[in-house]
Formats: sequence, structure tokens, C-alpha cells
Amino acid sequence: MTLLKNALFPVISLVVFLLLLSVFIWEDLYWLSLFPFGLLGIYGAIYHTKTVFLSLVFLTPLSINIEEYTDGFGLFIPTEPFFFGLMLLVIFFELRKKTIPRYIWNHPIVLAAGFYMLILILATITSSHPIVSIKFLLAKIWFMIPLLLAAPLFFQDKKTIHWFIFLFVLGTALVTIYTLIHHSIYNFGEKEGHWVMYPFFKDHTIYGAILALVLPLAISLFFLKNTNPLEKTGLIVLIGVLLVGLFFSYTRAAWLSVFGALFVWLLIYLRINFKYLLTVAAIALIGTFTFWDQIQMELARNEEVHTTEEFGTRLQSAANVSTDASNLERINRWACAIEMFKQRPLLGFGPGTYTFEYAQFQEPKNLTIISTNFGDQGNAHSEYLGALSETGILGFLAFSVLVSTLFFSGIHLYYKIDKQDRATRAIVLSCILGLSTYFIHGFLNNYLDTDKASIPIWGICAIFIALNHNQIESKEVM
Repeated sequence: MTLLKNALFPVISLVVFLLLLSVFIWEDLYWLSLFPFGLLGIYGAIYHTKTVFLSLVFLTPLSINIEEYTDGFGLFIPTEPFFFGLMLLVIFFELRKKTIPRYIWNHPIVLAAGFYMLILILATITSSHPIVSIKFLLAKIWFMIPLLLAAPLFFQDKKTIHWFIFLFVLGTALVTIYTLIHHSIYNFGEKEGHWVMYPFFKDHTIYGAILALVLPLAISLFFLKNTNPLEKTGLIVLIGVLLVGLFFSYTRAAWLSVFGALFVWLLIYLRINFKYLLTVAAIALIGTFTFWDQIQMELARNEEVHTTEEFGTRLQSAANVSTDASNLERINRWACAIEMFKQRPLLGFGPGTYTFEYAQFQEPKNLTIISTNFGDQGNAHSEYLGALSETGILGFLAFSVLVSTLFFSGIHLYYKIDKQDRATRAIVLSCILGLSTYFIHGFLNNYLDTDKASIPIWGICAIFIALNHNQIESKEVM
């Protein structure tokens, strides 16, 4: 009888789904036709949570922001509604019965993320735009709770980690193929390269950032034990597609971030102590502030623009703050972020408020041909300065601690894994390098408020948490 009930439930659910879908389409109620899909998603999330989770990972690069089709209501479909539902499920099961193990709660990444979220909550309370900040905070929470607290349980099975990486790589590759085909119609022109990835990516900068992040993850799949020659050939094709896509993204920051990741790989290979890296980074930061005028004068001598097709000249133009409008506008945004911080130094203007506030801080000398007086063209173009302007010095420090913890945990884990376990070491190293590309790119742009960046970043954190627990358990057994 129980078996019959278990068999009938999905059949009845499917019939109800098809009937509702048919009725809504027949009556031209297309928005309501999403309702049965929602019911199907709820069923899957409850009874097949891991499958739904992995499906969302694959769909993340293919998700679409419906802001363009509504009255300014931004939501990534299908990822955000489902992650919101997964968040509610995690909270419900944790309140009903403690389901999240202590090793997850006690992991440094989760503790650092909790501290960061606490500061975000405080900054939301004092926000100049409370509704905007609440929405921003929710968007953070509905990605972080399922990925940091639930995903490590899925990742106890290493095959699930492999699927997570493969599906995200595959989804990104499909978008890249679509973009390259679309771009080829315009002979791979640079101007067209800024928007041909639409509607899957808003512009070429986030597209390039995700391609750079995915590249080391794709390479790591080569080291899996059961990869046969045919699969390896397929992986070579995927990596080739990603490389071509990265080149034709015309995203200089993404190119530079890949070279930066190679430098991080060299530091890990040489086993440079993490404390020394932090010391060097602190000295570099202090030196940049101390000698900023001299640095700016040196950069001003560089007048390379990025209208040429030559790769080396494009990279050189990334440092041109004399004639390059894109770079000049970025400096305008950075200057606004610093001025916003000066006015509200402790908790900033509130999460997600930069777009609504920076116009009043623009100085005439910093305005460019692409600036707007209304200040309605985006964010601070820096994860770090964005945090400083929106959440003040407390938020900046909390975010910096979180980023440092991610790298410390990943590098420490990499050194702990047995050298004979080449597959796991390759996965961890690729995750570290993927994070490196993103957070190096983060000096010039910020995308952690989108699903396309949040899901891989927090997913990588979950991988670190799960593999660290596996390492501890294996040592206890020995």
C-alpha cells in the first residue's frame, strides 16, 4: 500500500501540473502558467533536493533577469525563487530538528560569513534606503544559507562536487557558444562584444569575470579518476570554447585576473606562508595610499586606448587613466565611494544603496563622456570600495576578513590533502584559483549581488567546508 501511494503521488502531481499548465495557456494567462512550474519545483525541492540544487547550478549561467520585462522589478529566473525556497526549507528543518552539524557551524568560513551578515544587518537598520537594503540583504541570505549550511552535506559525496563543477562549467560553455555564434554575425567586433551575451549576462564585464572563474574549474576535471579519452576530448573542447569566449569578451580586467591567478598558483607551489602574503598586501595597500599622486602621474603617461585588436596593447590600456573613458569613469565611481565613506564612515549608506547615492558625490573634474548627472549607471566598480561606501569601515573589515578566510581555508586544506589524491588536490587548487580570478577582478568590478557570481563563490566555500571535514574524519579513522 505504501509503495502504491509513493508511485501514485508523482503521477497525480504530473497530471495536475499538465492540466493547470494547459488551462492557463488556453486562457492566455501566461504569467499564471508559471504557477504549476512552481508547484513542480516545490515538490522537487522537498523530495529531490540534491537534484534540484544541481539543476539550479547548471541553470545559473543560463538564468535571466526579468527586470527588463517588468516595471523595474529585478529577479533572476529560475535561480532566485528556487534558492529562496531552499533557504526556507533549510530554516524550517533546522528549527524543527537540528539538521546542520556542528562542524559546519564552527567552520571559520561560516563564522566569518556570519560576522559579515551581522554587519550587513546593522547597516540595513541605519540605511538611507531601507527597502533597497532589505532586498539586498535577502538576496545575500537566500544564496548563503543553502550554499554554506546545506551544500556541505551534499558535498560529503565527492561525486556531487564533481557534478557541481561540471554542470556549472557546462552551463557557462553553452552561454559562451551562444555568445560566440551571436558575436560572429557582427565579425567579432569590440562594440558588439559588449552586449552579444545578452540576455544571459548583462554585459561583457560580468561575462568575462565568470569565464575567468570557470576556466581553472574546467581544467581540474581532467584529473578525475574515471575520465576516459572521449570525456577528456570533450573537456578539451569545452576549455577551448571558454578560452575563445574569454578572448572575445574584450574584458581586460578578466584577462588580468587570469594572470593574477597564475601568480597565486606560483605562490602556492612555492609554499609561501599566508601570513607573509597578508603582510605584503598590507604594505602594498599602505604604499598605494601614500604614493597615490605619483602613481596617478605615472599612469597618466599611458595613453593606450582599447580600440585596437592587439591583445598586448589592450592589457596596457587597462592602466590608461588619461584618455580611456571606461577607466576614467571607474575612477569617478571610486572617488564617489570614498566620499560616501567619509560622510558615513561607520556603517555607510546601507547595503545596495550606492546606485541611489553616488550622483551627489560626483565632482565636475571627474565626470567623463559616459557619466550621468543622475548617477543611474550602476555600482562602485569595486567589491571592496562598494563595501566601504555601503557598509562603512565595519563592513569593509568584515568583508576583508571573509575574503581572507576563504583563501586561508582553501590553501590550508590544499596542503593537508594527501599528494596521492591528485583529483581532490586538483579540485581544491582550481577552486582557489577560481576565487583568485574573481577577487582580483573584484578590485575593478563587483557582482556578488548576482546569482552568476554568488552561486559559484559560495558553492566553492561549501566544497572547502565538506572536504575539510572529510580530512578530519579520515585522520580520526587512521
